[in-house]
Amino acid sequence: MINLENVSLWRGRDYLLKNISWKVSKGEHWAILGLNGSGKTTLLNMINGYLFPSTGKVTVLGSQFGSYDLRELRKFIGWVSTSLQEKLYVTETATEIVISGKKAMIGLFEDPSDEDQDEAMRLLNHLGCSAFAHRTYQTLSQGEKQKVLIARALMAKPQLLILDEPCTGLDIFARENLLRFIDQLGREPNAPTLVYVTHRTEEILPVFNKTLLLKKGQVYEKGNTEEILTSEVLSRFFDATVTISRIGDRTWIRLMEEDSN
Repeated sequence: MINLENVSLWRGRDYLLKNISWKVSKGEHWAILGLNGSGKTTLLNMINGYLFPSTGKVTVLGSQFGSYDLRELRKFIGWVSTSLQEKLYVTETATEIVISGKKAMIGLFEDPSDEDQDEAMRLLNHLGCSAFAHRTYQTLSQGEKQKVLIARALMAKPQLLILDEPCTGLDIFARENLLRFIDQLGREPNAPTLVYVTHRTEEILPVFNKTLLLKKGQVYEKGNTEEILTSEVLSRFFDATVTISRIGDRTWIRLMEEDSN
């Protein structure tokens, strides 16, 4: 699904990504954990073909960059990001926003077919969004907007679905509602491969069986989630002493205060 081999990207003398090697196989769902400035967004832009590596090899969905039309490749990748909201036509209805995802377009430039409208409604119903299917995007709450973006991403039946900090700006109830849906989506028989990006360990759901730790543009650690989300590993990763608690198969961390004596 994704294969990065010794990938680096630099601008001037500064590395944005350095010696990244990472492989995502079919049947795996990955979480990417990193603090602000760790290179998460840069990595996502590269996977989507918006950035090319300075060195190394990138292969996504079996297509090596440099030998394939990336515009075609993006049709098989769903990307949910708050930055996408700024590009959408906010006066379009939720249904129209979803339909535009079929060809990864911003806006509709032709009348949608009955089949596309039916599929958009099916996806909105599946996400519990049918009540606001005909409301304009700008009138929706942040949680409702995120669900519409997920429906939009699923409209093209992607093989890979990237969720870039989808809980940003959500209150605790909207967040848990969205996380519950993502967990259910990942367990469906024909689910796309999920890549979930976050800086909060508690958002790493049980369905994400693999975790990548990204720090200062480099892979700090990667592997089975239960082996990565430990007090020892996370304390080294965050350069601070943290303890973890397992609540409902999710990992919550607490920062330990330094002993002042």
